[in-house]
Amino acid sequence: MLYFIIDILGIISFAISGVLVAMDKKLDLFGVFIIAFVTATGGGTLRDLLIGNTPVLWMQEPTYVYVIAGTVVFAIIFRNQLKYVRRSLFLFDTIGIGLYTMVGISHGLQAGLPPVMCIALGTITACFGGVIRDILCNEIPVIFRKEIYATACIMGGVSFFFIRKLPYDDAYAYVATILIVIGVRLLAVRFKISLPSIYRSVKEG
Repeated sequence: MLYFIIDILGIISFAISGVLVAMDKKLDLFGVFIIAFVTATGGGTLRDLLIGNTPVLWMQEPTYVYVIAGTVVFAIIFRNQLKYVRRSLFLFDTIGIGLYTMVGISHGLQAGLPPVMCIALGTITACFGGVIRDILCNEIPVIFRKEIYATACIMGGVSFFFIRKLPYDDAYAYVATILIVIGVRLLAVRFKISLPSIYRSVKEG
């Protein structure tokens, strides 16, 4: 049940971030739905294809499609209220990567993959939907900029396997991992922490 709740919350968070980007680009209703859909399912689709879980999850379970459709309607109706939330796109995107990192790791564990591959799968699940969203909306994906994005997912994934060794229920490790990913991303933006720019280093050299 906890896993399903995390998955649904991730779907909602990413769908809202997709709606916000699509509305900012002034797309029509169909365009808004498509951007929200690929943002919410893109990472999970690639994850399922990589581990051979076909048909992919959202095709097996229509609930995900219904949740995305409902989220799109909700976000459109309350779009003015969402705009008042400071940096709402950043907020929902950050919550989404935290939730989806854990979802991806869980699928890796179920597939019997080693920790490194589970972390990679978690990062792909968290980031790839945003990559598709940004490419379709003619933006450079956040993951390819110097911002702490995929790095936060990796740090959360590594933390999960350390926390999991402690004598506590796995549910604590799940929640802690999500909070670590979100916390690292928020702190990195708050204190302007970023990865070094290769272009700048080459230019200075």
